[in-house]
Amino acid sequence: MSTIHPTAVVARDATIGSDVTIGPFAIVGEQCVIGDGCVIGPRATLEHFVTLAPNVKIGSGSILGGEPQDLKFKGERTVVEIGENTTIREYATINRGTAQSFKTTVGKNCLIMSYVHLAHDCHVGDGVILSNGVQLAGHVTIEDKVTISGLVAVHQFARIGRYSFVGGMSRVSKDIPPFIKAVGNPIKLYGLNSVGLQRNGFSEEVMRELKRAYRLFFRSELNVSQALERARSELTPSPEVDALIRFVDESQRGVVI
Repeated sequence: MSTIHPTAVVARDATIGSDVTIGPFAIVGEQCVIGDGCVIGPRATLEHFVTLAPNVKIGSGSILGGEPQDLKFKGERTVVEIGENTTIREYATINRGTAQSFKTTVGKNCLIMSYVHLAHDCHVGDGVILSNGVQLAGHVTIEDKVTISGLVAVHQFARIGRYSFVGGMSRVSKDIPPFIKAVGNPIKLYGLNSVGLQRNGFSEEVMRELKRAYRLFFRSELNVSQALERARSELTPSPEVDALIRFVDESQRGVVI
């Protein structure tokens, strides 16, 4: 049975699952969908077209589903989608998408800490941690299992590859390759995210080949084309090595070095 505080405001066309808790002065707007077991904290707002999968927790004062801060937005029906078991802490803001992708998404099992901002058309993967004050501009893609430390700002259209780590107060203006540590302003790479990879069960063999790939791409005098050619011919293939090679090859903004 759901518990809705008498001061909360819930739109008539909102869909509320079972065992949902909606706190004092919270607002659930039109065509929002709240999955089973969700918790909406005091004064939190789901403006429009927000879908929460089961067991999502929204902290006090957070605002999801606001219009995108994009002058090209013309009132299209766009959405915010949050995956199951994700926690969004106090005063975070997540804006709806634009006609570019029509949605802003956060995956499952994520932790979005206080004062984080996700602009329109951001797409965050599974198991991601965004620490206090992280700011994502529009069209940013964060792949699975990324950790971003506090007060990091990410430029629009940037991509951050899976299992990477970004240190605090960094400015991310280019793509961050997967499996790697990066920090600074200007941002630089600092080797593999070895601790993160070990915690997630990566084998020594895979980590060794990723280190070889890192040296080829980022610590040699080869240009990108030469490094790609040598990586494809010299490295032992694996899903992880292939993902790193593909990420560099497909980067539109260029990768941090």
